[in-house]
Amino acid sequence: MANHKSSEKRIRQTKVRNARNRYYAKTARNAVRRLRAMTDLAEAQEAYKKVSAMLDRLASKKTISKNKAANLKSKLAHHISKISA
Repeated sequence: MANHKSSEKRIRQTKVRNARNRYYAKTARNAVRRLRAMTDLAEAQEAYKKVSAMLDRLASKKTISKNKAANLKSKLAHHISKISA
């Protein structure tokens, strides 16, 4: 158990941040999953803009790594190019 006020506060902050990061990461995974399931090109391109922005935001806040965000965006762009073909 924590003995200092600062460490007790740090534990409280960590819990809140952990819950927030888990929520946003799960939301992003679901958005990526929905985009991969799309078959309509126009709808997929519109969703890609939103998902791409979400991934960039998560990477800038260090919820996910910037390489993971870049890899996901690349794979999604490739998926969208296959829809049009």
